Amino acid sequence: MSSMRIKICGITSVEQALEVAKAGADAIGLVFYKNSPRCVSVSVAQAIVDQLPPFVSSVGLFVNHTEEEVRETINQVPLDYLQFHGDESPEFCAQFNHPFIKAIRVKEGVDLVQYAVNFSKAKALLLDAYLDGVPGGTGKTFDWGLIPRGLSKPIILSGGLNLDNVQQAIRAVNPWAVDVSSGVEHSPGIKDIHKCQAFIQGARNETL
Repeated sequence: MSSMRIKICGITSVEQALEVAKAGADAIGLVFYKNSPRCVSVSVAQAIVDQLPPFVSSVGLFVNHTEEEVRETINQVPLDYLQFHGDESPEFCAQFNHPFIKAIRVKEGVDLVQYAVNFSKAKALLLDAYLDGVPGGTGKTFDWGLIPRGLSKPIILSGGLNLDNVQQAIRAVNPWAVDVSSGVEHSPGIKDIHKCQAFIQGARNETL
């Protein structure tokens, strides 16, 4: 069993980025959705990406942005991955010549097998909790039993993960990676480095 890969999302400062990278995060998420309390400006995102150490990936999160808005951002911020959390089509996501992740809000009746087929060019599917009107970052878990085994795309598990449940989640789902935001915060957008360290250690210990 290989070591679990971990993304800490909703990073809002260079200091946070460097702390979570030092704690062992494989990737950090930068939110460009203006309605999120974790939204960062392009200038802050530039500074964060510029200071990231090697082998820590940067992921930009978009929610129903226009093509022009996405291009304007990626022209200024050298992101490693794009993450789409809205109603974007496979064609929309694939047009930017960037590796991308498609987020799916999981509830009863959502056909993840078909999503994996439709988004065949995605690097992974990020599975999050469904809450009506909220594109992500709910801090809520969902029924992991709704995830079919043997999906054709790697799974990044998100949605309400924290130190107390991440090992159980890994055992239940066996994802490629886990993604956490609110579960390691003091308050929205302000990470608690001790929670980050404990989360990362817990996730890695489950898969050593």
